[in-house]
Amino acid sequence: SELANGRLAMMAIMGMFFQDGLTGSAWGDWALFEGSPLRAFDASKEVGAVEPFGFWDPAGLTVRRDETWFKKMRGFELKHGRVAMMAIVGFLGQHFWRFPGCFDVPDGIGELKTTPASA
Repeated sequence: SELANGRLAMMAIMGMFFQDGLTGSAWGDWALFEGSPLRAFDASKEVGAVEPFGFWDPAGLTVRRDETWFKKMRGFELKHGRVAMMAIVGFLGQHFWRFPGCFDVPDGIGELKTTPASA
């Protein structure tokens, strides 16, 4: 049974190769199957995947995931990136911008060693 099925499969694939050689369309038009569950979501074609780096996913978070999940995670990534940009502005700006009355307080751990002027 297995041998017969194997021979049948070999003949079928040879027929498909022959048909493809004659007509050029043995496999069908894959553009018609966009919504097929058999077609996996390809995140490497999304915005942000650029050469020479391509799509970088070292933890494999997008493996076997759909497009809605990817878009949701991309939104989270944008939100966290914006928060990080504001945080770095605050981190770098604290050296130059001071509240009134706090101009003589040193930066960093040195401020823990100073006593308030009112004490």
